[in-house]
Amino acid sequence: MKIAVISDDGATISQHFGMAPLYVVATVEKGKVTGKETRNKMGHQHFASGQHPEHKPGQPHGYDADSQDKHAQMAQNIDDCQVLLAGGMGWGAYDSMKSRGLEVIITDVSNIDEAVKTYLDGKLPNLMEKLH
Repeated sequence: MKIAVISDDGATISQHFGMAPLYVVATVEKGKVTGKETRNKMGHQHFASGQHPEHKPGQPHGYDADSQDKHAQMAQNIDDCQVLLAGGMGWGAYDSMKSRGLEVIITDVSNIDEAVKTYLDGKLPNLMEKLH
């Protein structure tokens, strides 16, 4: 199994999925982390020059076709992962990652190693109230 964690610095979990420039990917075998690597992540900084599309009345942020395309680009480097840990994200990104088969956990644990261990122990709560 592979667990992707969004990060700004490679050590702590980022609070904002769209802004984070990195994924830290932990490889887990028989319940133990056997490897860890850092991967680049597309994010808002890559899309800054693009126009934000007009939202249709009643359409929540992050569900328009342009946003879904951006989410797909953000997920490309973790196609081999089964779990995604984040400190926060929008509902559109959350649903997009879930539709890719990822188990998405929103956490307030900031240390990546601690969060992965807590997840593996089955004790990492999913703080859905942190979705926006």
